[in-house]
Amino acid sequence: MLLLGAHCLDTGGIPMAAQRAGRAGMRALQVFSAIPSYYNEKVGVKPERAARFRAALAAAGIEPAHVLVHAAYVLNCATPDEAKWARAAAGLARELERATALGAGGVCFHPGAATDGDRDAALARVAEAMRRALEAVPDGATRLLVENTAGAGTTVGRTPAEVAAILHALPPSLRARCGYGLDTCHLFASGYPIHESPAAQAAVLDAFEAAAGEPPAFFHLNDSQGACGSNKDRHACIGEGLIGAAPFGWLLRDRRASGVPLVLETPQAHPAVGEDDDTPDPWDVRALAQLRALAEDAPAP
Repeated sequence: MLLLGAHCLDTGGIPMAAQRAGRAGMRALQVFSAIPSYYNEKVGVKPERAARFRAALAAAGIEPAHVLVHAAYVLNCATPDEAKWARAAAGLARELERATALGAGGVCFHPGAATDGDRDAALARVAEAMRRALEAVPDGATRLLVENTAGAGTTVGRTPAEVAAILHALPPSLRARCGYGLDTCHLFASGYPIHESPAAQAAVLDAFEAAAGEPPAFFHLNDSQGACGSNKDRHACIGEGLIGAAPFGWLLRDRRASGVPLVLETPQAHPAVGEDDDTPDPWDVRALAQLRALAEDAPAP
């Protein structure tokens, strides 16, 4: 079962994002729960807002469990700066709190950067921020999900070992409430040859699964403007970047793509829309049709 979706525009509020997703025939959705350029450590979700969002999901035919909330970009849970780390950890806890109120299946977040160069200590700080968030929001099925990074600068979470180190540092009692997801652009930019062949791509996924002890909880489906190993996080429309279209077909035929959110974060034709306009973006609609066709035509890994 392929749960294809996109990060839809929330102009007019996140219920409008759900409406746009529904009109495009999406089975999954990604949204921001607050403005992503701020820490938002004091921002909550009013019950009426959560109720409107859940009603919009129901009308769109999207299960709340197949919704991802993308955490704010400014959260650096790996930083050695104590003040910045404290704000990031508090912001991550609020992300989980808001996503739980919305009924979302998961919160995905970028782990951040080891600005002092000590990667092991940075990974431990990410795990500690996750622990605090999970203990601050003890109830609910929303999972906290680490996203792999493109490997630029001192960012952590690029390799299977680093993703696994974060997850394995969490207390066993919290382990079921966390996981990880993989972004195809990030994998490619980090130097993983997911474009070379079905076998090469499967080997990359095998490495992450073996290290973490579980398969990815979601995939971000993004082509890449940058070359393999460039460490550039620059997304492109499917088939219009340097990964190419065929590797996405291989991924969609992989067992690990079944039953988890498969979310586009690719450029949109109309990044600015009216608040009451629930028309899905035509580039998203095109990409969804393209991905379905690729999944049918691709050889099994």
